[in-house]
Amino acid sequence: MSDLMCKGNAEQVVERLRSLYERRASDRVFAAFIPPAGEALKEFRKTHREGPCDYPDPSERIAFWDRLLSEASRPEDDSMPRVYLSEMDQGLCGGLLGGDVRFVCNTDNGWISSMVPPLLKDWSEFDRLRFDRGHPWFSRYLKQLRVFVEGAKGRFGICPFVMINGLNFVFELVGATDTYTSLLDCPDTVRRAIELGFEVNAAVLDTFFENVPLYRGGTFDFGCHWLPGRAVMESVDPFHMTSVAYFEEWGRGPLERIFARYDGGQIHLHGNGRHLLEAAVSVKGLKAIYLGDDKGFPPAFSVLDEMRARAGDMPFVVNVGFKDFADKLNSHRLTGGVLYQVSGAPDAAAAHRCMERARAYRC
Repeated sequence: MSDLMCKGNAEQVVERLRSLYERRASDRVFAAFIPPAGEALKEFRKTHREGPCDYPDPSERIAFWDRLLSEASRPEDDSMPRVYLSEMDQGLCGGLLGGDVRFVCNTDNGWISSMVPPLLKDWSEFDRLRFDRGHPWFSRYLKQLRVFVEGAKGRFGICPFVMINGLNFVFELVGATDTYTSLLDCPDTVRRAIELGFEVNAAVLDTFFENVPLYRGGTFDFGCHWLPGRAVMESVDPFHMTSVAYFEEWGRGPLERIFARYDGGQIHLHGNGRHLLEAAVSVKGLKAIYLGDDKGFPPAFSVLDEMRARAGDMPFVVNVGFKDFADKLNSHRLTGGVLYQVSGAPDAAAAHRCMERARAYRC
């Protein structure tokens, strides 16, 4: 496949990212510079209202992403132009089982996301749930996939969205609080729910890979930009507020099972989930960890050396401001085996100069 129209050096970037995620670049650093808001996003903010909204026309959504990605002045960095089906990110799985899918517009980044209130009043209603590929929401999902594939062809990539699997799926059914209490009160029912969640998520992801072609043998990814193979995005968010023992009992199995169905994948850890790091890095099939920044916790960039010491050679993705990144780059204090997502570059020329130094950097 030829290089993408929205990324002239895509072939070279893929090979760099492949070396990172195959753990052959622990002495190197990678950088993706986040461009400032352009005209497409400014126009979106004028024409859309923050908050609840209707499901948008997929053709309008892919046209927006096309304009946004085409106008960006990008240095030859390690970013890959890609879009995320945010409209389906949290609401699809619940919607496929009859949930009330609700959409919300985020004018800060141009996303329209979805979610559902808990489907069940209590577990007595669980046996009525059936997954049916003929459900209208599955048809809607398939249509959006096809519209996005056609609109993105030869220009940019499409990412699978983060799965609502394992305890995340149980959250969709009864809410977070009842999920945690159910682990003690009715664990067998929770296991049945997890099985249903696996069935739904596998069907959604199989359909994604049946319709969205790989790019140079890999998958576009929202956090990691590109990952080798048929890679998926998982979430261990329910265990951020539990002990590692709960993750081992309830999280590892579903995570490794879905990774084994494909070619592995990535997870993200929020600030309050960093206690899971040692357990997470031993998950079979894990290719990378996106370290999030959250209020009340030190930025991941500021504790990166500590995280690296705990995680071995696991590839990381972290966010950082341009000044902090440039300061550590110039003083040769950057941690290796990391994709740095850099925001706030003063201009494209400064980002380009910084990228040249990053490409030559060795720890």
